[in-house]
Amino acid sequence: MKARLAASAALAIVLALGASGCAMLTYQATTEKYEPSDGVSADVGDLDLRNILIVSEDGDEGTLVMTVVNTGADDATLGVQVGEGGGDVTEIEVEAGQTVVLGSEDEEKVVLEGLDAEVGGLALLFFQAGDAEGLEKQVPVLDSRLPEYADLAP
Repeated sequence: MKARLAASAALAIVLALGASGCAMLTYQATTEKYEPSDGVSADVGDLDLRNILIVSEDGDEGTLVMTVVNTGADDATLGVQVGEGGGDVTEIEVEAGQTVVLGSEDEEKVVLEGLDAEVGGLALLFFQAGDAEGLEKQVPVLDSRLPEYADLAP
């Protein structure tokens, strides 16, 4: 009788470990950082840039779409430049603690020229904010076929 009780207890322990132990051994997809939308993200100084993309019909000029969040205590200016430098710099003002959503109905369109990118490909943009080190980012170039981008093409 004691052997049967011990076997039952051992079986219960093995089943409990087997049922819950797979969480210890399996890959946890929720620990991976990823871009949950069409655009890409970056951080420049106190500015968090989210869902950056360009809507273009010809790959030469396109509308910049992104969200800029100023997490700092001071107003900031984000400089955006097409390519590896030498072109015009587009400046976007963001007040301290505020968010600017480019591509929304509330904001004026920011049109970038001289992209030299294929629609469906990537365009190189350079971002600079204040004294922080600037960064280059490959940004997706999409067309206006999707309903959410239909009104955004230049």
